[in-house]
Amino acid sequence: MPFHLLAFLLATGVVLWTTPIVRSWGLQGGQVDVPDERKIHRQPIVRIGGVSIFAGYLVALLVVWWAGGFVDAAGNPLKAAADAQIWATTLGGMCFFLIGLADDFFSLSPWSRLAMQMAVAGAVWAAGVSIDFVTIPGVGLVPLGVLSLPLTLIWLVGMTNAINMVDGVDGLAAGVSGIAAVVLLIVSQFMGQPAAALVAAALAGACLGFLRYNFNPAQIFMGDGGAYFMGFTLAAIGTIGMVKRVTTVAVILPYIILAVPLLDMTLVVIDRLRRGKSPFFPDKRHLHHRLLQAGLSQRGTVAVIYTLTLWAGSVALVLARFPGAPVYAAIATLLLGGVGWGVWQRMSRRGS
Repeated sequence: MPFHLLAFLLATGVVLWTTPIVRSWGLQGGQVDVPDERKIHRQPIVRIGGVSIFAGYLVALLVVWWAGGFVDAAGNPLKAAADAQIWATTLGGMCFFLIGLADDFFSLSPWSRLAMQMAVAGAVWAAGVSIDFVTIPGVGLVPLGVLSLPLTLIWLVGMTNAINMVDGVDGLAAGVSGIAAVVLLIVSQFMGQPAAALVAAALAGACLGFLRYNFNPAQIFMGDGGAYFMGFTLAAIGTIGMVKRVTTVAVILPYIILAVPLLDMTLVVIDRLRRGKSPFFPDKRHLHHRLLQAGLSQRGTVAVIYTLTLWAGSVALVLARFPGAPVYAAIATLLLGGVGWGVWQRMSRRGS
């Protein structure tokens, strides 16, 4: 655990140190997000904060690796496969980050972005970051065989774009990703998956460090580069940390932990298709848009979605049989109920 804490603190520290530098570069180079009718901010804001997020994550893992921290709970070096999965996840995350950064700079077409994402996800699958089982109610675990590749691609690319889609309010994507990464860290370590836990620790530190500058009112945005990197890395952590274990509960845990962005993306895409629109068509039908339309502030909207994410994480802890999880779930449920009551009252006052 000390190495996981080291990774978390290093990533946080590097992000806190580098983000003002990256912001200065962005201002000098004109890499800013200009407001339009869909966007909430009212002044140009630097949109390449993903550079500092990825730098914090990478530095943390490299330092821990150099210090001999790629070890299991007993202090033994990780198996070659686990070590390879860390670097496959890191290289895949770097590629997704570069795709997003290219989009931030050059505004790539949706189909070109999707094609590159699929290609990178395919390479990562070949390197061992793969979904090999699915859970069917009443049947249990079913080996995927040749279906492993397409389902892995859907999961990795889908989760990448899910995080990108929730990046519409100050601090939302970074906070949701940070909360999910912390839960993935806890569950992975508890289930004896130190490689996934180490990656989760570095990602959690990078996300939460970035919130110092990204929470409302945001001084900098992560851009597509940051959102793609975080989404892919979260999906990869779930794959190498839980989906690889041959138990029904382990297989479903990542989908529960990441349920909020996944459901938001799924419902929005289905709605777009139902209306005859492209799934890439931008609109204001995401959960955060609806909460803002209901009268909540940006901070209130973020608080609601943070609470939902925490509650989903607490459910995952209960299913994983983590010690004390029912207490955490009860607290999260009460918190969610209180937040929901506050939202309902605000909506009632707004409608009266």
